[in-house]
Amino acid sequence: MEQITSRSNPLAGQIRKLNSARSARRDQGLFVCDGPKLLEEALRAGAVLTTVVHDGSRSCSVPDGVREVQVPADLLKSLSTTETPQGVLFLCRQPDLALPETLPGTRFLVLDGVQDPGNVGTIWRTADAFGADGLILLPGCADPFSPKTVRATMGACFRLPVWETSLEGLTHALEKAGLPLYATALREDTDDVRRADLSRCAVVIGSEGRGVSQAVLDACAGTLKIPMRQRCESLNAAVAASVVLWEMARPLL
Repeated sequence: MEQITSRSNPLAGQIRKLNSARSARRDQGLFVCDGPKLLEEALRAGAVLTTVVHDGSRSCSVPDGVREVQVPADLLKSLSTTETPQGVLFLCRQPDLALPETLPGTRFLVLDGVQDPGNVGTIWRTADAFGADGLILLPGCADPFSPKTVRATMGACFRLPVWETSLEGLTHALEKAGLPLYATALREDTDDVRRADLSRCAVVIGSEGRGVSQAVLDACAGTLKIPMRQRCESLNAAVAASVVLWEMARPLL
């Protein structure tokens, strides 16, 4: 086990860069996770870890071949993005974010311009809980492997695949799989989400401020509405996604 005490150590600099820059995470193919709970989830799911950093305050399971580094508590705190660090963080390999040529399943959630990482992480966690086959991100979404997104997934980032693609890539994959694309929006063909057949489809949730973009709407076979009081205009993206995912899963539960 290595011991590091200097804040200027190259590993400390690498972790700070991975925490702060999407470009660094993509270039290095790594992301940072914080806390023993996420470490347990990563190990359980067979995620590929490269480095575990801890302050020695708790026992950590470090697989063979993974670099283990002990640092002082104040140094670990400076590397953590949480208010109350939990004594351990680790670097993990990013999975391939390219949309597969053949989609592995029949029920997918699509995010269009959802920029809040907490919402993306919460939606990812909910999609995993309700048995979706994957989460698909269109351009303009938050980085799925930013520290805040990863924390909000509560481990779902190690279990449920996420992909990034263009609208053209999405429609091509769905056409090949024979799956329709729906969106949560209002237009003449809007159907109540409780009546729609969501057993084989992909459903788009739009951005927090603008909703589903017109280009994506134009590609949709239909639209869905979530019934609510007339005095309420819309739902938070994560809440709307939760309702849709529940309706997708309900016949199977």
